[in-house]
Amino acid sequence: MFKEDEAVKVLSFIKDSGSNKSLLELGWFEQIVVKDSKVIVRLKLPNFAQSQRDRIVQEIKDSFKGVNDISGVQIELSNSSNQGEIGNNGHGEVVGLQPIPGVKKIIAVSSGKGGVGKSTVAVNIACALSQQGYSVGLLDADIYGPNTPIMLGVSNQTPEVIGTGAEQKIIPIETHGIAMVSMGLLIDENQPVIWRGPMLNGIIRQFLYQANWGQRDFLVVDLPPGTGDAQISLAQAVPMSGVLIVTTPQKVSLQDSRRGLAMFKQMNIPILGIIENMSAFIPPDQPERKYKIFGEGGGKALSEENSLPLLAKLPFEMRTFDSKDEGMPIVLQCPNSITAKAFKELVNVILEMIDRNNDQE
Repeated sequence: MFKEDEAVKVLSFIKDSGSNKSLLELGWFEQIVVKDSKVIVRLKLPNFAQSQRDRIVQEIKDSFKGVNDISGVQIELSNSSNQGEIGNNGHGEVVGLQPIPGVKKIIAVSSGKGGVGKSTVAVNIACALSQQGYSVGLLDADIYGPNTPIMLGVSNQTPEVIGTGAEQKIIPIETHGIAMVSMGLLIDENQPVIWRGPMLNGIIRQFLYQANWGQRDFLVVDLPPGTGDAQISLAQAVPMSGVLIVTTPQKVSLQDSRRGLAMFKQMNIPILGIIENMSAFIPPDQPERKYKIFGEGGGKALSEENSLPLLAKLPFEMRTFDSKDEGMPIVLQCPNSITAKAFKELVNVILEMIDRNNDQE
């Protein structure tokens, strides 16, 4: 007669695709029972592993095909607990803001639409802060389109996962002087993330609270474009030092940026200011020339409408795009370039804004 220890042995070969550790080692099997010639498996996946659910379920079923004395497999999916997600009364109310242990300040980088260079801004701000001697973390909260691993040259790496169950921790990837966590490190390059709000909310909170950030002066959060679940989850989870709104001079970018800005205002999140990206193109053979190919005045208009400072007008050069593809942000690859110097000046302005806000509190 087939016994439970044999079932455990059969299941020991099923692995997490991110850490390459067995699910048994990770503690994702809550219960394995053999009863009336049926294997009953209770599976509890952490939220960052939900994208693997269908694959894992199928592998469990396939593992017992052809096994004598087993007539079927019953798989029960248990809900994962999320730190900082809901209160204890069972009605789903969000609890108060919970700081991340060891993280002093959180800066979010947001945009109303995609394609404005928001991730480029977030990555270079993080690296520029690190250059000034700060301990910096970078959270890529763009779950559906994570691209910071490519920009930082770590897309082929997988973060280590330690511990089991609710005590599980993700170890951020250390690169270019910053610690980084991204959904892009946990899924295959061509694997789509097809999640609805609650699952997205869960993974954001898991990245915040179950990543081993250690002691960090700053955590820079690269938000997805728009005004969706990720922005709301972050705003309801942690106290933020402020949000940076990235736009371009184009009118269509301004319209979307206005919506994002209004959302943060409505949620009482401090807005540090506006960053106008791609304000002018600087040709490689004529560094003294600037071509405003996307128009001009967009960032200024948005800042004046909302009585917010225009923190920077960032130009772009061919080296900006080359550095992204090569996994070396421009502030590191070409530190003396016009764009790199603009990012460094921007970071100084951001630090002044945060200090000023702290003095006013």
